[in-house]
Formats: sequence, structure tokens, C-alpha cells
Amino acid sequence: MRTSKTAKKKSGSKIFVLDTNIILHDHNAIRQFQDNDIVIPVAVIEELDKFKKGNDSLSFNARAFMREISTIIDGHKLGPKGISIGPRMGRIKVEPNHPFAPEMQDFFKDDIQDHRILATAMWVRDNNPDRFVALVTKDLNLRLKAKAVDMEVQDYLTDRVDDEAMDNMVREVICMEAEPEAMQSLAYGPTSSIPWKEIAVKEPAPNQLYKFTYGGAIVLGRYDTIRNEVVLVKNLEACGIRPRNDEQRFAMDACLNPRIPLVSLTGGAGTGKTLIALAAAIEQAQDYDQIILSRPTVVLGGQDIGFLPGDQKSKMSPYVQPLMDNLDVIRHCFRPGSKQAQRIEAMLKEEKLVISPLAYIRGRSLGKVYFIVDEAQNLTPHEVKTIITRAGEGTKMVFTGDIFQIDQPYLDEWSNGLTHLGEKMAGQPLFEHIFLKKGERSNLSEIAAKLL
Repeated sequence: MRTSKTAKKKSGSKIFVLDTNIILHDHNAIRQFQDNDIVIPVAVIEELDKFKKGNDSLSFNARAFMREISTIIDGHKLGPKGISIGPRMGRIKVEPNHPFAPEMQDFFKDDIQDHRILATAMWVRDNNPDRFVALVTKDLNLRLKAKAVDMEVQDYLTDRVDDEAMDNMVREVICMEAEPEAMQSLAYGPTSSIPWKEIAVKEPAPNQLYKFTYGGAIVLGRYDTIRNEVVLVKNLEACGIRPRNDEQRFAMDACLNPRIPLVSLTGGAGTGKTLIALAAAIEQAQDYDQIILSRPTVVLGGQDIGFLPGDQKSKMSPYVQPLMDNLDVIRHCFRPGSKQAQRIEAMLKEEKLVISPLAYIRGRSLGKVYFIVDEAQNLTPHEVKTIITRAGEGTKMVFTGDIFQIDQPYLDEWSNGLTHLGEKMAGQPLFEHIFLKKGERSNLSEIAAKLL
């Protein structure tokens, strides 16, 4: 792989050859390379053609990219040098497929699209010796192959959250010792709050979480920008579900707070993310017209939910079964036939509590809805933006997921939508993020999560 030192010796703007997965990940990727030139191999166009039908994000990005290209080249000829993408931006060119050089043809014997893209990238490099050329792909296998043949290769880092932001998301709770007088005022005072100046030099970020210790006791607090004080985080209960640890107390407080319309809950399996969100939603059902449960439909083989039999509810059932399992946990907190149990059954029957596929949310307006999105780590940043921008007046949205357990092939812990949500919305008064650390499902589940 050519080093960055070698790259600095090259003159002029750079050339980046894009793999198909970059476009499927971000249809606006061609506008993220400043004044550098973009090359799209014909093999990429051929692959995009397979994704043009469907309702998932890959299909949406494929169609959006082709519309973008059509708009750029409308009324123009591409020519050997391509065409300008826009003011103060580089040029884009669709490059015909090229074979490997004779000395490389025995190295890659399989005639597959990845090899055609790599061969074209190497051809572009060899025919532009005075310029820096790199293949950009999120496919780890293709990156390894490119390195094996001394081809400069890079990941797409435009929407990648840096490590410092990731650390901040995990360590958002400030732990500190405090004066007994201040803690007595926070825990038992008439307002259950203290001025922020008693515990900080400068004003904390909105919804900053605190864990105070004094004399062996622990008191939890949250900075409230409206009151301009650190307020007590109480041990609240919702639908028979009571938090079992400090992080769950923070999560329950956030999910029950109507002044925080956007909440992000991250953590490993069994930490109680979905259960707390669902319990809080049912507890506040009278404040919302509807509670909507959903999760990304990540399936094998690229099949849409349409291949399953039945109506929309039946098709979604396998994907949202974990949500229904959490609902059963809440049901078991009450005696069969009790008012609480009958209330939950009535909510399901009257569709006050519904299952809705994310694939069809684009274009909707969600007013006065409590919207829970489970497994949100499998969403792209664009999908998360699409969902949140559907929120109308009185709507609350809770995103839950584990950023270290991702099933989408083109996402990782730095580039998924849930991570982006926490990084971009940090410091906003209407947003709160909680990282749940301790598993509470069972001792077996917690040990397995740590050791396996």
C-alpha cells in the first residue's frame, strides 16, 4: 500500500474510485470529496441496477444516486475527463471496465464485480502517474485484496464518528464526591435540586448526568437547563417495572420526562433498554394518541418483508417479537384479569399500541406519538434523520440498541445511525443519552455477554 508520504509528492487534485457499497451507504458521497475527482466504474453501475427496486435504504440510496448523476450530466457529454460535479468541486467520470494487467491476471482468476472494480481502479492509477489515486470501499475483503496488489485503498470516513466522541458517549455520567449539605438539599430538600455552581466551575451541558457519593450513599442528578439547577433523579416505576441499577434509573427518568422528546439508550444485551422504553410508554399512554413499536428489518439474502405471507402486521411479527417479549414481561407484573392487564390488552386490540415497519415511514407525519425504535444500531445516519424528521407536535422518540452488535454489512460502531444520533445531538436540551452497563436479564446472560 502506498504511504501518505508518497501521496504528498503527487501533484494536482486526487482521484477517488468509489465502490458500490459507498453509494449504497451514502447517495451523496460524490459531494464529500471537495475538489477531488471521482471515478465510478461501470461495474458499480451494474451492481446499483440490482438495488433500484425495493423500499429499504439500499434501494433508496441506489435510486437517489442515479437521479443525482442524471441531474449532473443532463444535457452534457461525459467525455474522457468527465463532468464537473458543481462549483468548487471536482469532476465525475463513469469509467468502462478494464482488465487486470497481464502480470496480475493469474492473481485474480474469478470474474466477479469486486475484481472488475479493483482492476479498473488499478487502471486509473496506472494511467494517472502524476496524481494520487485511491479506491474507496467499506468492504474489508476488497481492501485486503487491494493492499495485496499495492493499490491505495481507504474506508469512507466522512460520516465516521471519532474515538473521542465515542468515549464521551460511554462516559457521559460524571461521578464525583460532593458536600453533605448540598446532597442533603438535593435528595431531601423542598425542591430536590441544587444550583449548578455548587458542583461545577462552568455551566454543565444540557441534561448532563451526575452520580454523587458522600458517606457511602449515592445520589443521582441531572442538569435541567430550564430550572438552571441540578435536579434529583428519582427512583421511578412504570407499569410495575422498577430500575435495578443507577443507569436504569437515568433511563427511566429520561423516558418518562415529557420535556425530553428524544432519547437514546445504548448498551449490551439484557441491560433493559427496550423494557424500560416500553414500560415508560405504556405508563404515559394517556398522554399520546398512539404508541408505535418498530425495528429495522435486517434479513438474509436481501429479501424484503414482502416475501413473508399475510398482512403487514403478520409480516412484521418475526422482526418485532423481541418487543412483544418485553411486553409479556410487563404483563406478568400484573395478575391476569386485573385492570392493568386488561388495559394492555385493550391497547393492542384498539391499536393504541401498534407495530409499524420502518420501511414505510418516509412521508408520514407522526403527531402526539410515543415512538420506540429498537435495534437502531442497524440504521444508517440518513435513516435516523428520516425517522426523527417525521416527528410532529407532542411526539416522543426513543432509540435503543447496542452499537457493538451490528448486523448491517456497511455499518460499524463508528458510522451507524445510533452513534451519529448521540454525537450530533449531544448538548441539545431536548435530547438525552444513557449508556446502560450492567446486564439484568439473568446471571447467565451477563456472564455470556462478558466472556463469549
